[in-house]
Amino acid sequence: MRCQRLHHPKPADQNPLVLGDCPIPQPGSNQVRIKVSYCGVCRTDLHIAEGDIHPPHLPITPGHQVVGVVDAIGDAVDQTPSPLIRGRAGAGVSLSQRVGVPWLHSACGVCCYCRTGLENLCEQARFTGFHVDGGFAEYIVADVNYLLPFPESINDQNAAPWLCAGIVGFRSLRLADLKPGERLGLFGFGAAGHLAIQVARHWGCEVYVFTRSSSHRRHAEELGAVWTGGAEDQPPKLIDRGIIFAPAGWIVPLALEKLRPGGTLAINAIHMSDIPQMSYQKIYGERTLRSVANATYQDGVDFLKLAAEFPIKPKVNLYPLEDANRALLDMKESAIDGEAVLEIRS
Repeated sequence: MRCQRLHHPKPADQNPLVLGDCPIPQPGSNQVRIKVSYCGVCRTDLHIAEGDIHPPHLPITPGHQVVGVVDAIGDAVDQTPSPLIRGRAGAGVSLSQRVGVPWLHSACGVCCYCRTGLENLCEQARFTGFHVDGGFAEYIVADVNYLLPFPESINDQNAAPWLCAGIVGFRSLRLADLKPGERLGLFGFGAAGHLAIQVARHWGCEVYVFTRSSSHRRHAEELGAVWTGGAEDQPPKLIDRGIIFAPAGWIVPLALEKLRPGGTLAINAIHMSDIPQMSYQKIYGERTLRSVANATYQDGVDFLKLAAEFPIKPKVNLYPLEDANRALLDMKESAIDGEAVLEIRS
């Protein structure tokens, strides 16, 4: 099969991914093999490719927003006809079934985090395209218990951004404690931001978007932002909740200045530059500052259900598998609105 592999981290403008031929993987007993149709391109893929975060081994195939159909099934997987549910060996999985593979590949299932629905914090958690080969390839194997089903109402290419940008953006809204009708500030407006704003608007929230990209500002306004500007600019009112999507620590004190007392600021970044020293007054007033670490399986279930009800509509920029490096560079340079998605099906 064709796949894009990372052998040595390099800057995005130096083509870190290498297109080549790899053996088609075989599923283990509790796994399925998926023939990939589309895979979203995430900033985490960029961080891996450029060496900001380090997978436990190289080479690795990135990609963790994978849409495809089940092509082969492990011998311990329950194929009893039923809706795909999460349970023992993924009851209900069948050949040719359309499924999604998210960032969370697996977790131990027995630690205090897993037992309380926080498997995203499990110390034994493994992630797609980081611990195991991901979806920048024609086939992928996945743990059957972490597959996500798709509603029939959404097509494959639009479903890909839901699997990370959508899910982790949704978790960020939850951890920011956003309530219907509140004012929300989004700092950075890429793939996750352009989906999170749609959820917030559905909840009747006013959304202020802080981004240096004029194109992203226009996109935010098209999606219902009531105000756009830069992180240094002052919005007309203080925000109730905020989410930082940009991996820039210098934004944190600026965002706190715009947050009302008692408000919450969530940082959605797997990698971020250092947060500068700041005065205590910026967080005083019972403001909350917290990080967002990955997402749980239930976040995925809940978001996909919600996304199908609107429906949430991602802006997709398609690239062939051969152009994965260009997709990474375009994302790094904020040259696209919405999300880059690799078209992989033959």
